[in-house]
Amino acid sequence: MIIVYDPNNPATNVPRSSEGGVSSQEAQPGQAFEQRSGAVHPPANAHLEEPSPTDASQATEPFTHPHAYAQSSAQRSTIPLADQPGTSSGQQFVQSEPGTTSFPPTPSSARRKISWLGALLAALIALTLFLFGWQFGAHNSNGSNLLPGIPSTTNGTDSARATVIAKVRPTVVQVNVTGSSGNSVGSGVIIDKRGYIITNNHVVEGGQNMEVVLSTGATLPAQLIGQAPDDDLAIVRIDPTKSHLEVAALGDSSNLQVGQEVLAIGNPLGITQTVTAGIVSALGRNVATGNGTILPSTIQTDAAINPGNSGGALVDMQGNLVGIPTLTAIDPQFKTPANGVGFAIPSNRVNFIAPQLIQYGKVTRTGRAALEIQAADVDPTFARQNNLPVSQGALVVEVTPGGSADKAGLKQNDVIVQINDQPVTGILSLGDILIAKNPGDTVSVKIWRGSQQKTVNEVLGELPARS
Repeated sequence: MIIVYDPNNPATNVPRSSEGGVSSQEAQPGQAFEQRSGAVHPPANAHLEEPSPTDASQATEPFTHPHAYAQSSAQRSTIPLADQPGTSSGQQFVQSEPGTTSFPPTPSSARRKISWLGALLAALIALTLFLFGWQFGAHNSNGSNLLPGIPSTTNGTDSARATVIAKVRPTVVQVNVTGSSGNSVGSGVIIDKRGYIITNNHVVEGGQNMEVVLSTGATLPAQLIGQAPDDDLAIVRIDPTKSHLEVAALGDSSNLQVGQEVLAIGNPLGITQTVTAGIVSALGRNVATGNGTILPSTIQTDAAINPGNSGGALVDMQGNLVGIPTLTAIDPQFKTPANGVGFAIPSNRVNFIAPQLIQYGKVTRTGRAALEIQAADVDPTFARQNNLPVSQGALVVEVTPGGSADKAGLKQNDVIVQINDQPVTGILSLGDILIAKNPGDTVSVKIWRGSQQKTVNEVLGELPARS
């Protein structure tokens, strides 16, 4: 939080947040995304005053404070004066003139003496306790001025963050790509000691020459190993014998929780090894990339993702790689990147795709369910022109011969309106439903065929990979 203060402008004397807020806005169909990577304490100068002793009529009840302790006269201990020569035990007399004897001292005079001695004794006790307490605190504070057992939240968080950054930074690299359309810069993360680096497919797509800049500043030539366009992932490789490589620890993205703190590390705008902080704003976001593909179950975060961050690291506070920053939302009104609305590919998806790219140079199994049809949107205009019984749904344009839909009995021109209990309003909603399924799952498909409604059961196939 930054406190903005202008003494000449009272309107500015308000706190303003230095970070974008947490956004939970769902990506709408058709929305484009740009490929980019409780006590109240008085003021310090406040003081408490006791009623003036010179005017007892003005005395009032003392102001109580959470950190103040007042002792009433009834609580003060009384210390008897020692017997003096010529006095009886337990009695005190003052001899004033020869042959006369005076009464004992008045109560007010005795109280003054007792009060003075009591105050002196209390001061000595307080000083002793203070010195002892200071010694105890000095031996148990470990450099902190807090009481033992009470950690410093701010210092502890800062220290943990710094530790994570020191651990992860050496695993994050800059990826420089030269292509027919010019030069571009992205980020990558070392995930294998053999020199394999994960990055985004859109970072390396169309590249003719590539090089990787390590956190040490060393620049090494890189080779493209494999691409997964449907997941916007790619693998490049450098020679591991040319430099010492640190490898990122791959975390389990299924354990993430909304509100959890995360850090994004990359090379935004070519500014190397930049760290931004944020939280997990939402989970399971299915977002369209703008080129016809949908990235499933992405992590939404308000950690800044700028051009050049793509392919970098999104890490938790244990230093585990939990995502690959990939997209940022575009403000439809101003056509500019929306602050605090970024998306990262989950590490569990990376863990599924990357080994295939390393071993085969391509994706052999997408792990994504498919109806094995080609479909198109049904809207009110299309429905009216074609005399369809419904005004929304997914029209079956083509059925893959021998595929799961063909085996289930789906036909061309059928209109799919529901999968299990979930309504289908178009191809985007159909895609969202299928993303949550696995190949081999059985689903009930409700369709309209002409003027008749039917339900068929289909065992889902697997979405083929694009090369």
